[in-house]
Amino acid sequence: MSMDMTTVGDTGLLDTLQHEVALFARRAEQTRLGGVGQVRNSMDRAAYLLLNRLDREGPMGVKALAASMGIDSSTVTRQVAPLVDTGLVKRTSHPEDGRAVVLQLSPRGQSRLEEVRSSRRQLMAELTHDWAPEERETFCALLTRFNGALSARMSAPGVPGADQSPAS
Repeated sequence: MSMDMTTVGDTGLLDTLQHEVALFARRAEQTRLGGVGQVRNSMDRAAYLLLNRLDREGPMGVKALAASMGIDSSTVTRQVAPLVDTGLVKRTSHPEDGRAVVLQLSPRGQSRLEEVRSSRRQLMAELTHDWAPEERETFCALLTRFNGALSARMSAPGVPGADQSPAS
């Protein structure tokens, strides 16, 4: 459903919002929100999201991983290959169907993911050190809501670029 944005509210506010989102996206990619210290910029976005998903949801096949991330299987296959090569992800046989391949976080991957998470938590703490706890909670809730709206929009039928995903 298309909406005339001029009727939603102040176009100046919407212009500011789209500009700030664009700046955020560029700065996030420039820093990769990599955190601080030696692990800064050491894991790209796709790798982080894949490792994080495997950690939270457990071992799964390529199709299931792709579906849970909202991207296609060929993208997951391409993104997982270097993670397998570097020992962060293991390919194993499915316990019930030996022909199927299951991806799982390796102990090395778990350790590396925790290093990056810790570094990113430290960065978030530094960036928001002068925010009240309620401000952090509100920002997190609004960013989660915004990401959810983007996700829903990208999965809507007929949306141009819907096959492109933030995780790809």
